[in-house]
Amino acid sequence: MVIKRVAVIGAGVMGHGIAEVVSLAGMRVFVNDIKEEILEKALSAISTSLERMVKKGIISVENKEASLSRISLTPNYAIAVRDSDLVIEAIPENLELKKTMFRKLEDFTESGTILASNTSQYSITEIASAVSNPSRVIGMHWFNPPAVMKLIEIVKGLETADAVVEQVKDFVRKVGKEAVVCKDSQGFISTRMLMALRLECYRILEEGVATKEDIDKTLRLAFGHPMGQFELADFSGLDIEIPVCEALTKIYGDRFRPPQNLLHLVRAGRFGRKTGGGWYDY
Repeated sequence: MVIKRVAVIGAGVMGHGIAEVVSLAGMRVFVNDIKEEILEKALSAISTSLERMVKKGIISVENKEASLSRISLTPNYAIAVRDSDLVIEAIPENLELKKTMFRKLEDFTESGTILASNTSQYSITEIASAVSNPSRVIGMHWFNPPAVMKLIEIVKGLETADAVVEQVKDFVRKVGKEAVVCKDSQGFISTRMLMALRLECYRILEEGVATKEDIDKTLRLAFGHPMGQFELADFSGLDIEIPVCEALTKIYGDRFRPPQNLLHLVRAGRFGRKTGGGWYDY
């Protein structure tokens, strides 16, 4: 099967970013979310991003208009997924919410439609248990912002078919990205590596070894990271780190337990850029 029509469930930052990438690659994409205003905001964000590419000379005005014409918005997920070759779920990181959505997707998709989750941490095998044919379920973890980040992490569940993995790898190439493939394991490759590094940065601060500014500076200048971990955490949101840490701790032990300084910030409502303050003030 050649993937030509894609549905994205969830029009948040990740969802509309994925839709933008898919439409730029010449594929038809249907975007679903529960509220019209969310969909309108998503389309505006996509248009702004494409216009930025036009100004930078990356794409032409014609490319922008053609890309926008390939995007359809609907609050009805049944309409969004109808006749789709690939459905990418990009709803909030809540395991039961995702399983509920996959049960619904099974009822409104063809048997050959690939069902992918953009989860950064949850078991693809467990998500796949919500459908009668888990062989068509796969993890497809995009990175923020999707239009810029080159990597997509493909996660093979216990019963994911090899053919599905190959189809998704081919899709990743067609949208201009690079793929890594891993088996279903808590945190996969990226989240596990990222949180190990980030939590050690938090501990260095908590122990009084260095300031957060100097820890971030060390990551940028010594290791070539575009952002330090305190900056990056504020960008992505501190509140979402706690459940990630707790899930990793259950499998790997205390090395992933959230430190007190992180817990204090979250309890104080300092989630990062979205609340005006996290590790830094904005």
